[in-house]
Amino acid sequence: MTGNLFRSIELSQQLNNKTLVLSSQQMGWNGILVEQYRNPLTPSETELPALSDHWLILPLGHPGHLTHKRNARLHESIPHKGDSILVPAGQPSHWYCPENSHHTEDLFIHLQPKLVGQVAEASEIDTKQINLVNRFCKQDLNLQHIAMLLLAELHSGGIMGRLYVESLTQALVVHLLRHYSEVAQIITSENRSLTRTQLQQAIDYIHTHLDQDLSLAQIAEMINISPTYFASLFKRATGISPHQYVIQQRVERAKMMLSKTDLTIADIALQVGFSSQSHLTQQFKRLTGMTPKQVRLSP
Repeated sequence: MTGNLFRSIELSQQLNNKTLVLSSQQMGWNGILVEQYRNPLTPSETELPALSDHWLILPLGHPGHLTHKRNARLHESIPHKGDSILVPAGQPSHWYCPENSHHTEDLFIHLQPKLVGQVAEASEIDTKQINLVNRFCKQDLNLQHIAMLLLAELHSGGIMGRLYVESLTQALVVHLLRHYSEVAQIITSENRSLTRTQLQQAIDYIHTHLDQDLSLAQIAEMINISPTYFASLFKRATGISPHQYVIQQRVERAKMMLSKTDLTIADIALQVGFSSQSHLTQQFKRLTGMTPKQVRLSP
């Protein structure tokens, strides 16, 4: 995460007089910053200069009237949950909020243009064609779903790990490229794929470092390709995302250790890379239909 992104967030917080509730700033998420804000009860008017990152705003609480000015035109609405506002990097914006009858909350998601470019390149999109466009109060339930998963991960303190956040971030960027940009055409090359050696090297690395908080960058570095490109090719080769594959392998290793060792379930959870026993239990039951305790007690 670059300093420019942090300065953009600090500027928006200062000018909007918002109260920060939660932030991913100290969690090391790559290319994305997710923050939850509570808005003031008093009327506010804000003039924001052009920011260096793409800025998504999603209302979380009680609807309140909002006026947004761009290109000398006023846009007025009452944002509801499920709506989204996108302000692309490099665009100044003017905001006015009349006095609200209730506290309202917003989710802010800032994306680095560099990350958007990397995802576009991995999707075979000409980066010169990337041009995210301003959207005001666009009802978008798919984007809302991804954003709420990121918010849940923020509230959990990052329990699912970096791979999970990186997968959600890529899904978010792809969605923006498809629905919030002027890209003429998305072309996917069916001829590109991981070689058998590259796939095996990636899998070997995952198994060797299963107990660690793996990231796409670490795995992709082993086979000398970009992280976003690796994620796309890995899913094409295996049918599942790197994050899903890692979760499956952790559960399989935990299953083996439950039957062949006397380690506590909490110790096993940490040794296979889960953040806690409850995280192991949640994923274990989702994939096997049983809890680790039930497997250990079974004959």
